[in-house]
Amino acid sequence: MLFVKSDDLKTGMRLAKPIYNKNGVMLYERNSKLTSQGIMSIQNFGLIGVYILEPAEPLPPMSEDDIEFERFQTMSVFTIKEVLDQVVDQKEAKEMYPFANQVIKRYGNLHHKINFVQNLRSAEDAPYKHALNTAILCALMSKRLKLEFKEQLDVVVAGILYDIGSLMVPVSLRKLTKDELTEEDKTKINTYHYAGYQMLSQDYNLDPSVKRNATLVCKELFNIKTDDEVTVTKRVTEVEILKVAAVYDNMTAMKYEEPPLSEIAALRYLLAKENGFDQSAVRALVDSINILQPGVAVELSNGDRGLVITEGPIDILRPFVLSFRDNQVLNLSDEAVAGDIEIKDVMRTMDNRHVVAIDMLQNYIGEEVHMGESNPKKHF
Repeated sequence: MLFVKSDDLKTGMRLAKPIYNKNGVMLYERNSKLTSQGIMSIQNFGLIGVYILEPAEPLPPMSEDDIEFERFQTMSVFTIKEVLDQVVDQKEAKEMYPFANQVIKRYGNLHHKINFVQNLRSAEDAPYKHALNTAILCALMSKRLKLEFKEQLDVVVAGILYDIGSLMVPVSLRKLTKDELTEEDKTKINTYHYAGYQMLSQDYNLDPSVKRNATLVCKELFNIKTDDEVTVTKRVTEVEILKVAAVYDNMTAMKYEEPPLSEIAALRYLLAKENGFDQSAVRALVDSINILQPGVAVELSNGDRGLVITEGPIDILRPFVLSFRDNQVLNLSDEAVAGDIEIKDVMRTMDNRHVVAIDMLQNYIGEEVHMGESNPKKHF
């Protein structure tokens, strides 16, 4: 799968992902071959590019949940943009609460994990897509932590608003990578985040709980110092949820200007006690999205590669892995079996999705692997 800029598209290329309009209506299906008219439409939509299948590449599997998730992301960005632009202009954002309710209705009541597939972000649309995905993660995690509806609503709305300062940063600055930023650039960006914090803290029409969630996370993540520093002695669940959701999305986002960190690197960062994240909130994230689910190809610390066949029952980072080198099943939860072997990283496609269909995997692997097996082996 390749990402091809709109200006470089050619007739006959096959789409790896469907294309929707702002109402969520599918305009072009997956595997559609591009025509000159289709290329012109993509350019007119303002898309920076699309995912294209390589000539001999089969169409990767997508569940109905995956398709609906991408459709919802595509159509929601338009609503998020309208809401945040109105907030920046200090106008009433009438669609903010109806949209937050819609996010909760779709993702704040699920009893199963989802594939958290992110779309590529440009400097122009990154603040909108971050707000959207943070809100979705907050809805998913708040369900796992059994928050009441009002608390869910407060954290989802805060997820939409907390990073409003990034929208004020000029696009020219947003396009710079971390290595390209000078100290003067960083100072300028910090002033915009501080302006965003002030906007939220001085909005007297904002619900007090939403204001608390958004401003506390804004201050902490952007290291904002104020004259009225207040010592927080009690952790607030909504704040901890928002903090974990925001950091995870930012770390794993696929940005046009620079590559993302892997889900594994992000999760290790969140799990490290010295980084100060609430572990119940991190666990809620792990229980909400697929990270090392069956079908994911991984790199191991000993240099081998393998396929996850069963999730880690206790530690998400220690699943059962089928080694490609010798067809041996490694129970990474059992130190007697795995020794010091651990997951180094995931091998993934450009759009963050594994490429093995779950039903095919189950038929391929055969009988179930049980905990406690000291050194089970299976052969193709």
